[in-house]
Amino acid sequence: MVRLPDTPVETTQQLELGCGAQIAVTLRRSARIKRMSLRVSGLDGRVTLSMPTSLPRATALAFLSEKQDWLRKALDRIPQQVPACIGRTILFKGNPLRISEGSGRILHHDGHLFVPPDPSGTKTPARVAAFLKHHARAALVPAAQSYASRLGKPVVAISLRDTRSRWGSCTADGRLMFSWRLIMAPPQVLDYVAAHEAAHLRHMNHSRAYWDCVADLMPDFQRHRTWLRQNGAQLHGYKF
Repeated sequence: MVRLPDTPVETTQQLELGCGAQIAVTLRRSARIKRMSLRVSGLDGRVTLSMPTSLPRATALAFLSEKQDWLRKALDRIPQQVPACIGRTILFKGNPLRISEGSGRILHHDGHLFVPPDPSGTKTPARVAAFLKHHARAALVPAAQSYASRLGKPVVAISLRDTRSRWGSCTADGRLMFSWRLIMAPPQVLDYVAAHEAAHLRHMNHSRAYWDCVADLMPDFQRHRTWLRQNGAQLHGYKF
C-alpha cells in the first residue's frame, strides 16, 4: 500500500483583486485533500487554497479568479490589525494598557506601558511583545503545573508560541504549548486554557470524561471558554 505524505506542500501565489490591489494566497497541496477549498482566516485575513496534489496549477488559478468577489467581501470583514506602537492601546490581563514613551527600561505603571524612545518606530512592537511573553510565561507555567499536579500528571515541558489556530496543545508525552497572547485576556481565561490543556494529560480527546475533568479543575470554565470564543479575535488583532 502506498502511504500518503504527511506534510502538505505550500507555495504562495499573488492574486490581483482589481484597482491595483493584490493579496498573497497560500496554495496548499496534499495527497490527503480530495477537492479544492478556499479559506480566509478570521484572525489575520490569511488566504489559503487547499487542493489535491495532482490538481493542475492552471485549474487552481482559474478557481481563484472566479472567487475574486467572494474574497473581496470576506477580506472586508476582517478587522484591521492594530500596530503595537507608541500611542496605541492594547489589552493586558483583560485591561487596556496604553503604550507610552518613557526612558530607559520598559516600565508598567498605572495603565501605561512606558517604552524607550523609538524614532524609527521599528523597535517598539518587539519590545511590547517581549513584555507580554515574559508575563505570559510567569502566569502560564505555574497555572499549568498546578492543574497537572492536581491530576497527578507530570509536565515534561511548557513552551509559548504565537499560534493562530489554537490557544494551546498537549502531546502524549506531557509537553504543553500555549499562545503567549493569552496574557492579554482576563486572568481567569488564561487559567481556563491552562486547565484545558492539563486535562489532556489524562484524556487525549474531547470526550465526556475529558470535559468532566475540566469541570473538576474549573467548575465555571464555560464562562471563560465563551469569553475566548467571543473575544479571541481581538487578541490576534494586535500586530507586533
